[in-house]
Amino acid sequence: MILAYGVANLLQSAAAARTTVHHTFDPGLLVRLAGQRTYLLGIGCQTLGFILAFLARRDLPLFLVQASVAAGLGVTALLGVLILKWSLPPAEIFLLTLLLAGITALVLAAEPAHSRRLGPVVVALLAVSVLVMGVLGFFAVRLHGAVGSVVLGSLAGVDFSAAAIAARPLANEHSVSGFFTNPLLYLLVIHSLVGQLLLGLAMQRGSTTAAVAAMDAAGAVPAAIVGLLLLGDRIHEGREWLCVLGFVATLAAVIGLTRYAEPQHHHATTPARRPDAPAGLRAATTGH
Repeated sequence: MILAYGVANLLQSAAAARTTVHHTFDPGLLVRLAGQRTYLLGIGCQTLGFILAFLARRDLPLFLVQASVAAGLGVTALLGVLILKWSLPPAEIFLLTLLLAGITALVLAAEPAHSRRLGPVVVALLAVSVLVMGVLGFFAVRLHGAVGSVVLGSLAGVDFSAAAIAARPLANEHSVSGFFTNPLLYLLVIHSLVGQLLLGLAMQRGSTTAAVAAMDAAGAVPAAIVGLLLLGDRIHEGREWLCVLGFVATLAAVIGLTRYAEPQHHHATTPARRPDAPAGLRAATTGH
């Protein structure tokens, strides 16, 4: 899952950079992105990661699975350095190391267990949140630069978090009919599509790192809280401190990466950056 999401981040970022910047909450962006082979490859990797994450949520607590998605950011950075010749400042090397340490702590603290069922009130709230996220996205697209990346990426993270909350009990359905008649399946799909649109818009306005880090930070907390309070997520006895430490370290790392990130791709509507301009995870001059 971590590897698949890391590759998906890189491919989708490259595709978003080649598409005209959108200043409206237009679902047509996904259609235009789908016309690029790079984006379709990224969607393929993301779909693989999505399936693996769905299977992982059958037994693993959400605080571990959602935080582990953030580790894909490290894969993205590594591939960017090796393939696109991005620079990797010491501060980001430290933050990526902290991210790995945080994920490791969560792995050691998590206790596998099946999920409880969600009550009808929570399911209704997940449905209403689709409209709320759509309204917020409509206004957030007016933001530009790093601020736009962070805000839109955060909204995408909340949507993906809602999808994860729906997926955890859905993954424990035992019958095919129960799976396809469960409203959580359709909430999962809708939240994922809205999150995908918001993430595409976020990647157009700044760096992959800023967009993805904001998405991971905003998506980890709601899912972790709901998982522990409502879904029966468990922590090994005596390792609560390790779970808290790992979760805080993971969030600190992704938020820190947002702080240090600079735009990597430049659209035709954006003035080109001088070669000597400082940038975190900065792309070398390429064809795009």
